[in-house]
Amino acid sequence: MTIPAQFDAETIENKWYDYWMKNNYFHSEPDHRTPYTIVIPPPNVTGVLHMGHMLNNTIQDVLIRRARLKGFNACWVPGTDHASIATEAKVVAKLKSEGINKNDLTREEFLKHAWDWTEKYGGTILEQLKQLGCSCDWERTKFTMDPDMSASVIKSFVDLYNKGLIYRGYRMVNWDPEAKTTLSDEEVIFEERQGKLYFLRYKIEGTEDYLTIATTRPETIFGDSAICINPNDERFTHLRGKKAIVPICGRVIPIIEDEYVDITFGTGCLKVTPAHDMNDKTLGEKHNLEIIDIFNEDATLNSFGMHYQGQDRFVVREAIAKELEEKGDLTKTETHLNKVGTSERTKSVIEPRLSDQWFLKMEDLVKPAIKSVLVDGDVKLHPARFNNTYAHWLNNIRDWNISRQLWWGQQIPAYFYGDGKEDFVVAASIEEAVILAQAKTSNSSLLISDLRQDVDALDTWFSSWLWPMSVFGGIMDPESADFKYYYPTNDLVTGPDILFFWVARMIIAGYEYAGEKPFTNVYLTGLVRDKQRRKMSKSLGNSPEPLELIKKFGADGVRVGLLLSASAGNDIMFDEELCNQGKGFSNKIWNAFKLIKGWEVSSEIEQPESSKVAIEWYEAKFQQVLAEIEDNFDKYRISEALMGIYKLVWDDFCSWFLEMIKPAYQQPIDSITFAKAIEMLENNLKLLHPFMPFLTEEIWQLIAERSVEEALIVSTWPDSKSFDASLIVDFDVTMEIISGIRTIRKDKNIPFKDAIELKAINNDSISTYFDTVVSKLGNLASFEYVAEKVDGALSYRVNSNEYFIPVAGTIDVAAEIEKLTAELAYTKGFLKSVQGKLSNEKFVAGAPEKVIANERQKEADAIAKIETIEQSIAGLK
Repeated sequence: MTIPAQFDAETIENKWYDYWMKNNYFHSEPDHRTPYTIVIPPPNVTGVLHMGHMLNNTIQDVLIRRARLKGFNACWVPGTDHASIATEAKVVAKLKSEGINKNDLTREEFLKHAWDWTEKYGGTILEQLKQLGCSCDWERTKFTMDPDMSASVIKSFVDLYNKGLIYRGYRMVNWDPEAKTTLSDEEVIFEERQGKLYFLRYKIEGTEDYLTIATTRPETIFGDSAICINPNDERFTHLRGKKAIVPICGRVIPIIEDEYVDITFGTGCLKVTPAHDMNDKTLGEKHNLEIIDIFNEDATLNSFGMHYQGQDRFVVREAIAKELEEKGDLTKTETHLNKVGTSERTKSVIEPRLSDQWFLKMEDLVKPAIKSVLVDGDVKLHPARFNNTYAHWLNNIRDWNISRQLWWGQQIPAYFYGDGKEDFVVAASIEEAVILAQAKTSNSSLLISDLRQDVDALDTWFSSWLWPMSVFGGIMDPESADFKYYYPTNDLVTGPDILFFWVARMIIAGYEYAGEKPFTNVYLTGLVRDKQRRKMSKSLGNSPEPLELIKKFGADGVRVGLLLSASAGNDIMFDEELCNQGKGFSNKIWNAFKLIKGWEVSSEIEQPESSKVAIEWYEAKFQQVLAEIEDNFDKYRISEALMGIYKLVWDDFCSWFLEMIKPAYQQPIDSITFAKAIEMLENNLKLLHPFMPFLTEEIWQLIAERSVEEALIVSTWPDSKSFDASLIVDFDVTMEIISGIRTIRKDKNIPFKDAIELKAINNDSISTYFDTVVSKLGNLASFEYVAEKVDGALSYRVNSNEYFIPVAGTIDVAAEIEKLTAELAYTKGFLKSVQGKLSNEKFVAGAPEKVIANERQKEADAIAKIETIEQSIAGLK
């Protein structure tokens, strides 16, 4: 068999992914085996692969491939999320570019455009995941707007409403003026921004007096319903019972008293706009104030804004400040650091707004989810420090605003039949709704045509919180075979930024609908950042194109590069050099395989003792590392598991084991050693496969002819066995002995082809088991133990043992003594300098502890070196 000189990643990746797909290795059906299940965090249907997806899905693929090798019935369910706000925004923008206004379309017409968009772009990200090597069960691919998925959402809504947990209320909500929809509290990101504090004059009615109020939003004066003072503030007792005149609009408003007012902020007076501030709304309800909504849905001013009608709020802010100043009603401005709420989706500044919305009561629903994670530990977060974040969110939870003013999404199943606020019914279909409406109104003549469905859609998270259940049909049919077999799932891999949005809500839904947890472990990845610690984004231009990275370094190289630095919960400082390191690792493995397959094999020659002990050592080392890998996987230390395999393969297998068993130049290798080398290589490939699936499958299939059932992807994970740890300890010493020989050969320019003698004083009584390996790797003519120092020899130490290489006739002894004498003089001078520092009390007292420790290490190293040089000089004389 001809093995290519270079590993061609691109060709290999296409070949083996097609092979895996053709043979249906990724698909799972319930059977007698124990299931291992992962559901993908569904990316936005219109999204494309970014570095966060690369990391997240690589980790999932590592877990699912390892589970497959360990004999589990592995099922990884892929899918996408309809992403109401993001997708609708993209469709609206597309229509606008074509000269079409959404408001000119019917809901059905708009949804047709949205489905066209989804069908055109919706599969992009899933196809990209295939290039990364993701072994998802593509036959089970789900979309949150699939008919069965939508039916699950509607059934959930109806059920929760009938339980009294969903209600409709007129509330102050977070309004996104760009998306033109309400958001939940959790979708609002507060940012510190530098703004201004405007000091405005309000005239006291019937007098020539004024009072001054400080506000960050002068444009909201058109919505003022009152001025509020603190009853304990003696500065304003003269204003009790009086009225003030709002600048510009001239409206007369009452001056009220309430202890809510902070006497120390601004001027101690507060303008009250109940329609545009949550706290002002509370004051308005308490004092029965008028509610004046001054904004349109896009945050432009409406008719209450007078001559500013139709203008954007921020444009008005600048203009009204100028007008107030010209009128003498703006006394001053100050810079002011303010926390501004922004939309998590559109980044638009949130506008508080009063409107009728649907809410889900959370107080009781959340209790099992708190207990599961924080008390019983049934669901474990990795790393555990996120328990504190989880606790904070869930212990301070508010009712969930689940309605959105969008068309793309599951339409709320509420049907109105009258003008009153309670003139509606909730049902899974309009046919059921009309029956309920007839019963509620005692009007059997009520028709379907008399009903109108709520125009709003449900929050996207209200569908995705059912994801682990709905993908297996668990909401519509809790007794389904798939649901009973695959649920609860095992592991969830996601980012901490959606710990509340999605993870906590899935746990809540799991206990509400299935009576149990949706998963056991949650692996929280860090954010992928650049070398300057900046979050990667297209706007900063610091985010590499994932598919370009795969093309440049190979999927295996990119996977290794990402995972080597991806410890749970910690941000990754991404550098392309990491992917280059992964590519280099691929080449190292490929070259090791080529070396083995290039050996001629003979069954006629006896196995050398050095090869026998090499195999025994590597088998022990493999088992030691396997145990560490298993422990790291159990603790979700995926990066550490990979690093353990990396060192095992690069250092122990390639750098030591293969050198120990390699036959002499143009000589064959014995068949026993060769068979063991192949066995060791195959075991390495099994450990590597979850991380580097393409390269490992290619080598596995090149080693021998394999049937479909014998492919690496469905082979078996190596068994853990007991091992002799003393072999590992003894070989660590052996490596130092060999390194000492190699150092002397290099320093003294003694070619490896020239056999040399080695004599040793075994002061430590170390095992001689690996002496044949020392002889082979050191190319020793002889290796013997002696009782006394050897004259005419170069020497070195390993622990307390002394090793001597006689060099008479090999090197110029006089020249070597001269060189060593010079090196001794330099080292003694260096030691004197270091000891001078350490004897300086001022230096020792003032220097950091780390600096002192470093100097003491220099001292110890110099003393040891002097002793070695003196021994070498003595041995040569």
